[in-house]
This record gives sequence, C-alpha cells and structure tokens, in this order.
Amino acid sequence: MPEKPAAPAHPAAPDAPTAAPAAPTAAPEKSAARSDWEQRIGKPSDTRLTGTAAVAAPAGLSAEDGTGLVRLDWRPVAGALGYLVHRADSPEGPFTPLDHLGGDVLAVPHPPYADTLVEPGRAYHYKVASWTDDGAGPLGAETVTGTPKAPGEAPAAVEVAVDAAAPTSPLPRVWNRIIGAEHLSLLLWDKPGPGGSDTAAEYHEALGKVRDELGVRAVRAHGTFLPETVSVRPDGSFDFSGLDEVYDRFLATGLKPVVELSFMPEELAKDPGYTVFDYKALVSTPTSWERWGELCHALVVHLQERYGRDEVAGWEFEVWNEANLEVFWNGTQDDYHLLYAYAVRAVKAADPRIRVGGPSSAAAGWVGALLEYCRAEDLPVDFVSTHTYGNAPLDFRPLTRAYAEATGRPEPEILWTEWGVTPTHFNPVSDSVFSAPFVLRGMKSALASTDALAYWVATDQFEELGWPPKLFHGGFGLLTVGNLRKPRYWALWLLNRLAGDRAPVAVSGDGADATVEALATRAEDGSAVDVLVWNGTLDQSKVAGAAALGRSTTVRVTGLEPGARYAVSAYRVDEAHGNIQAVWEEIGGGDWPDAPQWAKLREADRLPAEPLAPVLADAAGTVRVEVELPMPGIRLLGLRRA
Repeated sequence: MPEKPAAPAHPAAPDAPTAAPAAPTAAPEKSAARSDWEQRIGKPSDTRLTGTAAVAAPAGLSAEDGTGLVRLDWRPVAGALGYLVHRADSPEGPFTPLDHLGGDVLAVPHPPYADTLVEPGRAYHYKVASWTDDGAGPLGAETVTGTPKAPGEAPAAVEVAVDAAAPTSPLPRVWNRIIGAEHLSLLLWDKPGPGGSDTAAEYHEALGKVRDELGVRAVRAHGTFLPETVSVRPDGSFDFSGLDEVYDRFLATGLKPVVELSFMPEELAKDPGYTVFDYKALVSTPTSWERWGELCHALVVHLQERYGRDEVAGWEFEVWNEANLEVFWNGTQDDYHLLYAYAVRAVKAADPRIRVGGPSSAAAGWVGALLEYCRAEDLPVDFVSTHTYGNAPLDFRPLTRAYAEATGRPEPEILWTEWGVTPTHFNPVSDSVFSAPFVLRGMKSALASTDALAYWVATDQFEELGWPPKLFHGGFGLLTVGNLRKPRYWALWLLNRLAGDRAPVAVSGDGADATVEALATRAEDGSAVDVLVWNGTLDQSKVAGAAALGRSTTVRVTGLEPGARYAVSAYRVDEAHGNIQAVWEEIGGGDWPDAPQWAKLREADRLPAEPLAPVLADAAGTVRVEVELPMPGIRLLGLRRA
C-alpha cells in the first residue's frame, strides 16, 4: 500500500464521510467468503476433547417466581468452569439445555440465572449440570419448579443497597487492557471506504476514541502475516517492510499491540488455497514446522531492532486464531500444539520476557488441552486466551491453577481476546440498546475471574465478510462507520467513569443480580459515590425490550455524612438515550446519511448528564434515589458532597 503521512496521536474528529445516496438500496449479494464462512463456522477442526476430570453437580438449587422470569440459584462447585441450566415441561423431563438464543456457549459462569424465555402462569422445571472443558457433567439430583408472574399495574420493585462506610477494594478494569480491531493494515487503506468514508482516517480516529474515552491500552487484531505485511525473499529471509508501515502508524496512537501470530504466508503454506475472509487470509498448516518457527523468531528480532527490546518485551504474542474451527485451520489439535510449540520456543529464544499464549480458541475450547500439552512438553504458557459470544465468560481459574501447581510455573493469566453480544456479523443486536446492559453483565461477571475481557471490535470499518452495506447493518463495532457511538460503547464509557475503589453493593427484589445488577465505587475521602445499575437478560428474543422486565429501582446509599447535602447527577442508556440508531430512524433512516443528516447525527452523538434534585443524608447517613429502569436500560448515579 502507498505510504501515507502519519496522523497525529490525538486526531480531531473527521469531516463527515462523503454522502452516498440516501434512498434505500437492495441488500448486497453475499461474498463467496461470507457464504463459505456461514457454512463452516460451526464445524470443529478436530472433535477430540482433552480436559479435566468431571466435577460434582451443583446442589442447593432453588427457583424464585418473578415478574416475567424465573430466578434460579445454586451453590457453586469447586473445579467447575460454569453451569448448564436445563429445562423441561414436566418434572420427569426430558430436560434439555436452556438456549438463550445468542451464545456459542450456553453454560453460564455462576449463579444466579434468570430464565426470561417464559410465559406468565406456566410452570417450568429445572435441573443444573456443572461444566468443565469436557462439557456438561451429569444433571444434579434436584429438580425445582418455577412459574413466572404476569406484570401488575406498576413495575416490580428492586433495591440496590450501597454501603459507603464499608471497606472498599480495587475495581479490576478488565475492559481497559485490550480491545479487538480489524486487521491493522486498514490504517493504510487507500481505497474509498463504506459510504464514501476514509477508512484509514476513521480507523485511526476510532483507536484514539477507545484509548481516550474507554481507557483501552492495547489492540488485538488478526493478520500479522498478510501478503501486504510480510513476504519471503529469494534467499529465504523474511521482508517485514509492509508490517513496518502498519506498526509505525499504529504505535503512533500510543496503544500497544497484542501480536496475533497469524496467518500463514503463502510461501510457507501446505495448502495455499485454504483461505478465510474476503481478504483471503491463509489458514493452512505449514509445509515445515521449522520454517514456521523461523518466521516467528525473525518477526520478534525485527520488531526488537525497530522498536527496542524493552518495548517489545511489554507486548503479548498470541498463537493463531480459533484453530478449533475448520474455517480457521485445516489441521488437527495435535497440529495446533506443534504450531504453538514452535512459536513459543522461537519467541522466547528472542527474549524470554515476552509473554506468549493461546489457544485463542472459539467457544472457550481447547484451553485445558493446551495446558495439558504444555505441562507434558515443559512449555511455558504465560496466558490462556479464548473467545465467547452472547454470554458472560466462563471461569478458567481451576485449569490455570492446576497447571501452575503441576509445573511450578507462574499461573497463566486469562485473556478473553474476543468477546461480544453475538458471534454473527450483520446481526441487528449489535446496534441495539439490548447489547448495552449485556456488556455490563459480562464485565461484572469477569471481574474476579479474568485478567482481560476484550470487546470485538472497536469500529465498523471491518472487511472480513464484506464491507458495511449501510450505516446500521449489525456490525461488530462499538462505533459505526463515521465513528458514532453505539449503545454498547456508552455502556463501557459509563463503566469507565466509575471513580474510586469498589464499594459493597447488594441487590434485592424481583430479578436481583440476575436481570438487575449493580456496581458501586467510592472516593477515598468518602465525598463521592457512583452507582451503576443496569437491567438486561441473555435472552435474545427480547432484543426489542420487554415491558414485563422493567423495574422500579430504589438506590439506597448508607454510610454517608449525616445531614450532609449531596448533588446528584445521572446518565442513562435506554431506547430514548444513547441510542444513535433511533436518531437515525427519526431523521429518515435509509442506507447512508447525506451531509445534513450527518450533522444531526453528530449533534446527537453524546450522553449528557441529567442533574437531579439534591438530596440530604438523614440522621443515619442514608440517602435514597428512585429511578425507573426499563429492560434494556442503564443508569449511572453520582453523589457528590456539596
């Protein structure tokens, strides 16, 4: 690609993209790569499972009838990675896994769980199985029955109780560490982008936004080894000059790369015709494992020479992408283990400080198998990485702890290097408000069990299965083409606004901690308290919302200064706030905005604070704030001592 001048590290907002015709157009035909993807995405490359021993089924199962839901709870089981809820129409069964219609893994990481795929007044029967990397274990002996209630005249009630006087703890900012993005060579894209946009400039600006507004520190992207980034010279050495252009521009943003060691250069590929995506990434095994190792070693040495050994020592290197899917790998699990072994040895030979991990798998697969292989072969694993969509991430700590105990090596970190509301591109849920509380649910769930939960991806400037055909097309991005903020973006923005350390919070009432959840923080001197509350469900039949799941919510904060006056500010995300797609529909919709529509969209692309009436703490140091919380919906309340 031709060289372009470097953009500033903090770019100004770009001009609106050149307008495309506003009138609706016919949906574009699917590309061959997209059709192939849809046919093969669910097929494993190797069906063997190598994992941990089975664990006991959970006990203490209970069901609570709620408005529009059944709330299930149980006692966690040591060694379980998660739990698979089963449901039946009869106490005798048959019991089948409860599918909430959006995830590639149906198991949830912990209780409680809200079944909202229900009809009021109808009885449902439940059992739960523990989940390991071998899959679901036997169903528990206990069967419970729940009957969801019909909504009344007023929404059901929930209370969120925050103790501002209790000891606090650090808030792990698992959303800050990594975000996903399309291949970084888009930073040099020199062709017209979707809707007439400047892809390279918008991609660069998007990275700046997530850095400045969401606190993101690193970016994980596919395709370190693409034809435009690496080639093989006649003497067999590797030419990384294309990658230099890409990384020079990327590093100017101040972000770090998570270097995904993929895909296979044509000169090294055993099957040069085995590709994925519209840009035809080669996903073949190598003709020579030794040459693959030489490529990985040469890459690291080159990066060290260009950017410095200490700089590169601070980057993570991840081996491949989703080799447990046929669409991304034409080899076996054993072949992937060889790929990892040659890569980790090559990288560590260049600098043992560099952190290397895998298996970068789809649907939380192959993690236990990689750890067991590395234990047997005495190979380091600095982090395990995997992906999941449509659900909160499972808890892999039992596996990483077992590896550390067996090897004497440090316990690997757990990096979810892809995560999102859906594994499906061009899915309307990605543009919806429904996805915003989903993001908060996943992040809260991951706080104790995960070192990074990387949303996939930052921007709809995304080529994999075809460029965006219109502004709102169900793209993976947190930002649209044109870098308008979607509801998922605002969810992370609100999460990143929480100031201070984590304060204890307890949720009670109808759907507590299953649909309505909360996080709270407190300033060290007690002068400020933030409370983030949301209402959501995993059930993607409710993408358009569900009135029965709306809740009247009381936020009660104790431990404040008695008699003190507190200013109250509020932010909200719901169908009428932080919903840029609704604005687009109000001004006419269609495929792409014209110039006046871009101006209106940019004016609406903000989330202002709503000042509420000040409150006085009572003699016990307590304040109460009442809010209505639709499903889907988010509220952030800030108390500041006047």
